[in-house]
Amino acid sequence: MDYGLLSPMLVVFAAGVIGVLIEAFAPQHQRRLSQFVVALAALLGAFVLTVGLVGQLPEQGAGVGVAFATVAVDRPTLFLQGTILVLAVISLLLIAEYRQGESTFSAQAATVPGSEEERAHVLAGSQHTEIYPLVLFAVLGMQLFPAANDFLTMFIALEVMSLPLYLLCGLARRRRLFSQEAAVKYFLLGAFSSAFFLFGIALIYGYAGSVHFADIHAAISGNGSALLDNGEPLLLAGIGMAGVGLLFKVGAVPFHSWKPDVYQGAPTPITALMASCTLVAAFGALLRVFYVAFGGAVWEWRPMMWIVAILTMVLAAVIAVTQRDIKRLLAYSSVVHAGFILTAVVAASPAGLAGAMFYLAAYGFTTVGAFAIVTLVRSHEGGGEAGELSQWAGLGRTSPLLAGALGLFLLAFAGIPLTSGFIGKFAVFEAAVAAGATPLVVVGVLSSAVTAFFYVRIIVLMFFSEPSATAPRVLRPSGLTGSVIAIGVAATLVLGVYPTPVLEQLLPQPVSETATSQPPALDMFVR
Repeated sequence: MDYGLLSPMLVVFAAGVIGVLIEAFAPQHQRRLSQFVVALAALLGAFVLTVGLVGQLPEQGAGVGVAFATVAVDRPTLFLQGTILVLAVISLLLIAEYRQGESTFSAQAATVPGSEEERAHVLAGSQHTEIYPLVLFAVLGMQLFPAANDFLTMFIALEVMSLPLYLLCGLARRRRLFSQEAAVKYFLLGAFSSAFFLFGIALIYGYAGSVHFADIHAAISGNGSALLDNGEPLLLAGIGMAGVGLLFKVGAVPFHSWKPDVYQGAPTPITALMASCTLVAAFGALLRVFYVAFGGAVWEWRPMMWIVAILTMVLAAVIAVTQRDIKRLLAYSSVVHAGFILTAVVAASPAGLAGAMFYLAAYGFTTVGAFAIVTLVRSHEGGGEAGELSQWAGLGRTSPLLAGALGLFLLAFAGIPLTSGFIGKFAVFEAAVAAGATPLVVVGVLSSAVTAFFYVRIIVLMFFSEPSATAPRVLRPSGLTGSVIAIGVAATLVLGVYPTPVLEQLLPQPVSETATSQPPALDMFVR
């Protein structure tokens, strides 16, 4: 047990426990500030420790396994964990926003929506400050998810990440019933996906006689366990069912149906957290499973991944064109981007791994900034967020800076040059072409053209349409929300104009030559 290598996760865990104690013992009027300070300090401290761990890894080598080789600490893991922590800090600023005497979260989620008890809590100024330890526990699961080196640890990380999110999705202050419906849908569908994942683990264990990724890889390379004469059907079924659980978390078609409803119903700061951090963690876990555990069976799972990537890019792009709600549109946009990243997974190469990680980081900053802007545009009727796209008409004339920032984020989503989105798409598509997946790239380019249509449609609506009579009011950004938007804009431009330092760090040279049946990307991971 090397506690130094586990220190980033231990810090976040300890802060979550402290947050629970604050809820139990601190006076109510001190909880919000105390919880925010503890959570912010823990996430920043964990990020500093994560950066420090990079220098402790071997100069040439995959990394090290800790906690009896159940947790892998290697360069891909540290990059993904660092990205999660940075995006979590930014999302925490949105979560902590307290505007006009109220937060984004319900006064008392245990009350019946619209009841007298709920009104009493609203008038009393009640707050759900336990959202901070819930966020910390979710981030802890996100840190462990891509670092897990066996299936049992990965399943534990999946549940530690998911359970707090199920609760957080149902805590919206406005449209309470819609928020609770989103939480129930997410919980039920998440439970089904976890069941598929567990069943897949059981089948893989039956094939390999182990749940450790290195043992599974060795069993695949040696044509299965000595106890089985022909275990290939068991292997293929296990890969498929474990893949369902992982593809559900990234929101790939046909396992994407939860995303639009949950993104729309959840409190927008929690939506930003899920759209950025959860996506990074889920793809990190998917990369580790398919590159390490199933790395010797690339030719078996690659056709499946081709089909899923094509369906994800094409169907989500077409459905997104018909959306009229900004959060649902961004949800389908997230699904499309998951398809783009899957093209890098198909490559199964160092370039594919580097492209996927860069894309995840770039998309994370952009999407958090976009959701931060959504929190500022409010309808006149009840003061809630203006979700209907028609209400955004003329926003560029009434709030040009805010509309300009959103326009930049939308152009990055579309992959326009000089934005981080262009570099990300170029990196994943280049890796796919190098791996012989040119038809997949052609589908990706065509899907990008379709997505560009609805991104540009919003820009035209904001800048070239007259404000309607029901035009929303735009809140002045506070220091917290303004910082989130500024960081998103800066990251989108810097990673688009000068991405070389990041890309160079993501492309380490393989330590040794590998057999043609084993993708060289395996050399970057602990086995």
